[in-house]
Parts: sequence; structure tokens; C-alpha cells
Amino acid sequence: MMNMNSRGKKRVLLPSRPSPPTVDHILEDISGAAPTDPVFSILEKPNVSSCPDEDVERTFQQCRRHVDVNQQLHDAKVHLIRQRDELRASGERLDWDVSEVKGGLL
Repeated sequence: MMNMNSRGKKRVLLPSRPSPPTVDHILEDISGAAPTDPVFSILEKPNVSSCPDEDVERTFQQCRRHVDVNQQLHDAKVHLIRQRDELRASGERLDWDVSEVKGGLL
């Protein structure tokens, strides 16, 4: 049988991590990057004013519907939990009543 103990395994030495770049190196990299570099497009803020009013209104209405449906789901959950608890209590009362009837028959 093989010894699966961790003591029998050789440790693998990993290369050391490179040191983080200096501020000067980062600034040099940024100044040497082309204006079309993807990092600059990621940092750009979207131009909200370019969206037509209809798109903004449609998006707002979708968000409203989402919030309304979420509230309805929450209300339904609370209602179902209340009904479950009532059914559980009714079941316990029924079990107790059945056991009393069975006890009276003996």
C-alpha cells in the first residue's frame, strides 16, 4: 500500500513573486500607451445624454416592474409562510385529536 502521507511528498519551490512596479514605471507605461489602448476606453464614462429619452423611460419602467414584482414575491412568501404555519398547527391539533379518539376507544 502506498504511503499517502504528506511527509513523503517533495515540496515544490515556487519562483518568488516579482516586486510591484514603481510609480515611475506605471507613469512611463501610461504615457507610452496609444490613445486607442483598451484601458482608456474602460475608464471613459458613458455618455448618458446620447441615450434617447425613450430608452431611458423604457429602462426606468423595466426597473419599476422589477421592483414591483420583487415586492409581490416578498408578499407572497410572507403569506405562504403564514399559511404553512397555520397548516402545521392544524395538523398538530388533528394529530392530538386523533390520539385522544384512539385513546378513548381502547
